[in-house]
Amino acid sequence: MNLQRFIPMMILIIAANCCAHDVESAGKLKLPAVISDNMVLQQQSDVALWGWANPKAVIEITTSWSESKVTAKADVKGKWRTTIATPVAGGPYKISIRVKGADAGIVLQNILIGEVWICSGQSNMEWNFDLGVLNGDQELREANYPQIRLFHTRRDIAVSPNQDCVGRWQECNPNSVRYFSAVAYFFGRNLHKELNVPIGLINSSWGGTVAETWVSEEGLRPLKDFDERLDFLKLTAKNPESADRKNKAVLDRYWDKINSVDPWNQAFKSDYDHSDWPEMAVPGLWNSKSLANFDGVIWFRRDIELPTSWAGQNLVLELGAIDDMDSTWLNGVKVGGYETIGHYLTKRVYTVPASVVRSGKNVLAVRVVDTGGGGGFFSPAEIMRIRPANAPETQAIPLAGNWHYKVGPSTSQMPPLPPINEINQNDPTTLFNGMISPLIPFHIKGAIWYQGESNRMRYMQYQKLFPALIEDWRNQWAIGEFPFYWVQIAPFNYQGDKGEEAELRDSQRLTLKTPATGMAVTMDIATPNNIHPPNKQEVGRRLALWALAKNYKRGNIEYSGPLYREMKVEGSSIRLYFDHAGDGLATGPEGLDHFEIADSSGKFFPAKAVIDNDTLVVSSDKVKSPTAVRYAWGTIDEGTLFNKSGLPASSFSTQNGGASDLH
Repeated sequence: MNLQRFIPMMILIIAANCCAHDVESAGKLKLPAVISDNMVLQQQSDVALWGWANPKAVIEITTSWSESKVTAKADVKGKWRTTIATPVAGGPYKISIRVKGADAGIVLQNILIGEVWICSGQSNMEWNFDLGVLNGDQELREANYPQIRLFHTRRDIAVSPNQDCVGRWQECNPNSVRYFSAVAYFFGRNLHKELNVPIGLINSSWGGTVAETWVSEEGLRPLKDFDERLDFLKLTAKNPESADRKNKAVLDRYWDKINSVDPWNQAFKSDYDHSDWPEMAVPGLWNSKSLANFDGVIWFRRDIELPTSWAGQNLVLELGAIDDMDSTWLNGVKVGGYETIGHYLTKRVYTVPASVVRSGKNVLAVRVVDTGGGGGFFSPAEIMRIRPANAPETQAIPLAGNWHYKVGPSTSQMPPLPPINEINQNDPTTLFNGMISPLIPFHIKGAIWYQGESNRMRYMQYQKLFPALIEDWRNQWAIGEFPFYWVQIAPFNYQGDKGEEAELRDSQRLTLKTPATGMAVTMDIATPNNIHPPNKQEVGRRLALWALAKNYKRGNIEYSGPLYREMKVEGSSIRLYFDHAGDGLATGPEGLDHFEIADSSGKFFPAKAVIDNDTLVVSSDKVKSPTAVRYAWGTIDEGTLFNKSGLPASSFSTQNGGASDLH
């Protein structure tokens, strides 16, 4: 998957500022989206409530669990904020909020008191049931948990902190959870079943994003690594129209260059003959077929027979998600396309003008450009369809099946992606501003995080960036060192990887030095040819183990796999010591593998590892004076070392160090 996306500058600036403008000029009582019906409030806490009203207005708040009335006064811009004390877990409750002297106000209904967690990161956190989860159909049917509440923050990019976001609290059921984060849901379900209290989950994630986009300016400035780009964001915000025109011209030149190297660049035309093209089953990523390692352009075409009654009507064309970019034509007329990167999770829904539609044979052509990883169509077959705009989905004609295809230029033949200066979701601070800031100061218990793939090539920077993100969120919420748990990235076959993947995992391991943190290891549940492992259940469970043991004091729970602590040289061997190996170490079904040992020159050789109670002895016939050990350092090295609780060890290199206080 490519890890960037470009958005027109002018639209971004409008989006960044419209909420603040509307709020400040509002004459009536208004609440942020995250404070609404069906929400969960953190139990036994002083939780923040805030909103907007007329300047200097007095706000009165009453709750159905208390006889006390709380008041707040709006400032000169109409912003007000206060706190209310919450009881132990329970509900449902009501909260009444009104302007003093007004006849009516806002009554929030169906509120629960329980445990609230924010869930963020890139695509593995964003990944939902509709995109593919292990035993997903059964899990969806059984996802009826009215005491689990879900808030999904809509994607938004902003150059300055937004005051509000788009989203709403919903009770957990098969419909509401279908497009929610699967990892977050399974994490929350584990907590709910074990604690028997309401759980609130706030999903604020975006696939393919880098860590620095989720950090505030205040959090990034001390690092000094992003100052130039942060300064650029401020400067270009002053003249978005000029930047938009400039970047559009750059994109146009990029596509002109692709057309110049694409021998099939006329395949969009309706009279183009594709009868001799081979066929491919659609949907399905082509890397799971015969084109396993191809990145570049592939054209897809198919004929569609449309009823006579459809002629002269606007149609809705749905193609599902396409990795990465697409340009789409019907009968030679362009009807849609996502021609900037970062949209591989975006479902393609295009309106076909009535003037394009014919009765009988129609020709659909799609040029797909994959810039890395899997490529092609990858939504469920049933959502690939076409229908009249005013007709129900039951009348749609399915589009899944065999399509003709032709391989175009590879990425090595294509021009490089242009260095566009448009603000995008991978710019530092833009998603903090758009998708995190509007949630603050909604009181949370803690955070779970699944991200890192997009920072893989900058693993050394991640060693300071990731802890800075955690510290920044804690500073922004100002509720203390709340727990922050993350998922270590899984083994994946990155083409051309020279150890960066393992180094990024080790950067995540070393972040455990940050207080009140924890890491769910996924070395054993990876899918080396799929960057999105479908077993989200186990990921959620392992995150929940940390919370249950550390924050909810559930005793006798082992919550982590073995974590390398220290080593001792013993002759020609090295003995390794681990945290979370108190009951002894264990192997997987294939035995111990993926260990290497370094000689005095620092060169690594394959090694043999033997378990000795809670330690590991590593050696090689080729190494007489060992200096270091590393484990699972290859891109697709899956876990073979566990503790007696069945939790896998993190990959590690003794050269990067260990710490006895990791947890």
